Amino acid sequence: MHQALYRKWRPQRFEDVCGQEHVTSILQYQTKTGGLSHAYLFCGSRGTGKTTCAKILAKAVNCENPQNGSPCIVCDACRSIEAGSATDVLEMDAASNNGVDNIRDIRDEVVYPPNALKKRVYIIDEVHMLSASAFNALLKTLEEPPEYVVFILATTELQKLPATIISRCQRYDFRRIATPVLADRLCYIAAEEGISLDREAAVLLGRMAQGGMRDAISLLELCAGTGAHISVQTVNETAGSTGRDSMMETVRAIAARDYDKLFSMIDAVVQSSKDIAIFWQDLIGLYREMLVLRTAKDAAAYLDLTDSELAAMQEVAKPFKSSTLLYHCTLLEQALLSMQRANAIKRIVAESTLVRMCDPELETSPEALLARIAALEDKIAFGQVAVAPTPAPQAVGAISDRPSVESKSDSPVQTAPPTQSMPVGSIHESTAPPASTAPRIPKLKKAEPTGEKRTLRPLRVWAQVLDKMTKANPLAAGFYYAAKAYSDEGGNVVLKFASDFDIQMAQSYNAVPTLCSILSGLLNANVTQKQVLFECEGKSGAQNSVIDEILENAQDN
Repeated sequence: MHQALYRKWRPQRFEDVCGQEHVTSILQYQTKTGGLSHAYLFCGSRGTGKTTCAKILAKAVNCENPQNGSPCIVCDACRSIEAGSATDVLEMDAASNNGVDNIRDIRDEVVYPPNALKKRVYIIDEVHMLSASAFNALLKTLEEPPEYVVFILATTELQKLPATIISRCQRYDFRRIATPVLADRLCYIAAEEGISLDREAAVLLGRMAQGGMRDAISLLELCAGTGAHISVQTVNETAGSTGRDSMMETVRAIAARDYDKLFSMIDAVVQSSKDIAIFWQDLIGLYREMLVLRTAKDAAAYLDLTDSELAAMQEVAKPFKSSTLLYHCTLLEQALLSMQRANAIKRIVAESTLVRMCDPELETSPEALLARIAALEDKIAFGQVAVAPTPAPQAVGAISDRPSVESKSDSPVQTAPPTQSMPVGSIHESTAPPASTAPRIPKLKKAEPTGEKRTLRPLRVWAQVLDKMTKANPLAAGFYYAAKAYSDEGGNVVLKFASDFDIQMAQSYNAVPTLCSILSGLLNANVTQKQVLFECEGKSGAQNSVIDEILENAQDN
């Protein structure tokens, strides 16, 4: 009778267990020195060796001739346990025996010593499936069992176990097995079984197994069903995967907005009778790798890729920013959930999602808006945004043609012209300085038109500038609160006021040098007085781009 490969090649000794040395070394030492615990808890994902180690431990504690803490495999106790005929080793599946009556049977049995072996061992697999009453019935027995009883609990969902159960056991966490370790084991099994297997195909099988040895061996047996040589193409065809190259072609088509290519990719998946959901999961995995590359400093440490695959992935990820990748991941996740709910419309879900990924303008979600903002920022940075010619801005310098106002003891400070309304934030009677201390207001000089185009962007640190200005020069700071601050491509700081009078007052009280000093500290650059441009609102011909307006509104909110 044929026996499955994962059962045939199940490890018989602690030394044969792959990728769990941090667990097997401790268990082997305990059995060697006799320092066994009364209860063990093995937790981890499927196929990582929990039940295998439980059986090895059961044989090791009952072995008649243990070898360095591992069972000898040849004695009567080891052979009876391996054959499942030992009455003193009970393996129970809690998924189907999860009632309180099953635990009561165990509680009644533990009072009797073992019949033929040294220890009575209870292996409870998928222990998280026990009912609440069953857990309560197990507590006392698990805490203080007879000295000849050993409990071994195994679970894939540790979070479902009561804390009272976990605290009574020695806990061991089984890790996912690394892909190189899986590939080495598959190559060894293939050589022993006479299976022709490429190393690249073994690595691919290890990746598909996602850290589970049982899944990897099962996939190997599936691919070897025809008796032919197992290559990467064989693995992809057998497992229903479209392959890494096809995934990269799909991503390149998304970056290039090649709709024909995308529709042809989905059509090829449908025509080959492959599951679109599997294709979609592979695409999500590829996006995860690109996101790691774009965000992590040591991306290679988190990616299971060869050097050539890593270089190819870096090339594919270049056109995408992190915000765009996050937006695409959101769409891919939503599409996968839709496919799982409605199997009949997988194709239309896949095609419509790929079209939405190519054109963020079709979306109004925050992720799509962030992707559009990032694209506009890139275009502005590289000078790809066309700005229409505009009249030169009416920049205001330090001197003007307006007559100066001398401070006199019997005359108040001159205010704005009667035809112009006073803006919010200008001087009021209660806050105006006395006539004897009023500063000399400098004259204003209009800047000559330059005819150059420019793009203004809101100054992000303006709120911090106002805070520092209030502490350093409170008399002049009030006028800066009514101003709007921008930066241009030349590194200048542009301050827009409602009137020329506000500009005059903002330049008084020796405020400009203080402002330059504060800007230099916050921008980490030497900002001179020539780089600070004072302008009246509405007199400058420079226009903000759409991205600037979005950022300005976001900053105000």
